[in-house]
Amino acid sequence: MSLPDLDHSRRNPKPRLLLEQERVRLDEYIESIGYSARYSDNYYEYRHVQLPKAMLKAIPRDYFDPSKGTLKLLWEEEWRGLGITQSLGWEHYEVHEPEPHILLFKYESRYFVGIVPY
Repeated sequence: MSLPDLDHSRRNPKPRLLLEQERVRLDEYIESIGYSARYSDNYYEYRHVQLPKAMLKAIPRDYFDPSKGTLKLLWEEEWRGLGITQSLGWEHYEVHEPEPHILLFKYESRYFVGIVPY
């Protein structure tokens, strides 16, 4: 599912999967990933995921936006490869720039599927 207001230019052109040695470097951080409770508006459910700050140093550089120094918007295959676990349908739509280890996700509400706010 792709949400229409997502800026796809802030992603890698296609998912960049982790190499085995890259994935192994991230293993020590997976148990420390934090998940917020879900919150919502009339169209989406939201949650934020907090990566351990030290984990950012172990993530490959091409996952980062060089102009901002924050992670790019990640494809599902990429964020799952980092060890983030959520049900299907969540989309990474923003990075909280003041705290770049916090990733923002949204999920189209099942009650308003196909209706997008203007």
